[in-house]
Amino acid sequence: MTTASSEFSLDTGDPHVFPVTSSRPRLRRPRATFLAALGLGVCAEVLFDGLALGVSFPLFVLLFLGTLLWLGGREGWQRARPNAWLMVPLLFFSGMVFVRASPFLTVLNVLASGLLLLLLVHFWAAGRVQRLGLWGYPLTALATFFRSMLLPPTLVHAEVDLSAARRQVPKLLPVLRGGLLAAPVLLVFTVLLASADAVFERTLSDVLSFEPASLVESFARGLFTFGSAFGVLGLLAQAMRRRHGAELGDAEVVPAPARLGFTESLMLVGLVDLLFLGFAAIQLAFLFGEALLPEGLTYSSYARRGFFELLAVSLLTLGLILALARWTRLASPGQVRAFRVGCSVMVGLVLLILASAMKRMALYESVYGYTHLRLYTHVFMGTLAGVLAWRAVTLWWRPERFALGAFLGALGYLAALNVLDPDAFIARGNLERVARHDELDTGYVWSLSEDAAPVLAGFVAAEPEGPFAPELTAVLRSYSEGTPSGWPAFHLARHRAAELGASWRHP
Repeated sequence: MTTASSEFSLDTGDPHVFPVTSSRPRLRRPRATFLAALGLGVCAEVLFDGLALGVSFPLFVLLFLGTLLWLGGREGWQRARPNAWLMVPLLFFSGMVFVRASPFLTVLNVLASGLLLLLLVHFWAAGRVQRLGLWGYPLTALATFFRSMLLPPTLVHAEVDLSAARRQVPKLLPVLRGGLLAAPVLLVFTVLLASADAVFERTLSDVLSFEPASLVESFARGLFTFGSAFGVLGLLAQAMRRRHGAELGDAEVVPAPARLGFTESLMLVGLVDLLFLGFAAIQLAFLFGEALLPEGLTYSSYARRGFFELLAVSLLTLGLILALARWTRLASPGQVRAFRVGCSVMVGLVLLILASAMKRMALYESVYGYTHLRLYTHVFMGTLAGVLAWRAVTLWWRPERFALGAFLGALGYLAALNVLDPDAFIARGNLERVARHDELDTGYVWSLSEDAAPVLAGFVAAEPEGPFAPELTAVLRSYSEGTPSGWPAFHLARHRAAELGASWRHP
């Protein structure tokens, strides 16, 4: 490897996203970076040996962050510190992969960890996360991912000196010729010695024997290690580089040129406000009293019919406000004030509509119980209400910070789901309905993950002679079957569920 200490730079891509320079990419500490990438590649092969994620996932994230801090040193930390708060949600969501067993929630936690890791890599060198626009978060993560995948070949070409290896090739030719001459002689002597001694023959057979399956497995392991080291090298190099051009997050997002007149925009806002006001007046009776329903229409069917429509209205309204704020020409302080008032009224009315949708969902859940879709959507509505309220705040104060609030709202949504523990919450709510309605969808209980095990065990212990005790006991026993082996796959929820299942299997 070369010993050059030049700064890392990059020469490719869009000048607004990728820094442009005429030199090749270089590393400040090439030997340490290559060894660290190889070490993390080996760790990835050991930790992710199997499909089951457990303690392996947060441990690998910690190793990667520790490597970044070690390679960057004090100077690297000074540059990364303004965006270091991204480590907090990154460590939380990666840790919840070890704590929560729900498959869908695990996928969300892994995706959120990946997004936060890519953002942290992008902003490790410079820039500010809060300067990104609404679409800047996914675009920055995607750009960082693809840049990191393209970097390693160029880095190896720039940092590894192959000229010395090429000079040694002529010296290896005599060795190769000697090996070719010795091969037939060794073959004859080996056959004769194996025929002369049975012990030698058996030893030779053990040494030379191999199974195709083990060979394929070894090749797959080596390929996974190489691929992991390849990706880690790109991420490390991307994080520690010096910027040579404007990138996303280096400056505030430039406002788009206004194309819509004030009168047209205010007319649209005012008419939508009037429509929402009429609808909200009807919803007040539903929220705070008994609404008069048409004959033959039950409250549960009324709730189911209107929920998704109201949710769609809330999302479309948020998009409408964002579009109008981006494209409307406001020429005077009076126009700015009138536009903000109209949009703030719209947000307030939509919050009332959203409250009606949440009331409908709560009513529907009280009648038919909880499912993943209903619970996830219910929590999403609460998050959407927070984002709408933040939109109203940013209409009057720091409009450019709406994107950051929406990003934190998305993280808050996932954090709320992790704290709520969906499968345990669903099991608890549906089992509470058993006392009132004496009915339970046991088929749906089988679909719940190991997160629900403590709730199910508590219910069976409280009512061991209940009508659903045998079915729930069978669910508990199933948790002790087929638990992934190996310490990297150790998982808190699966371990606890397996212990509970074993206790019900052997009372």
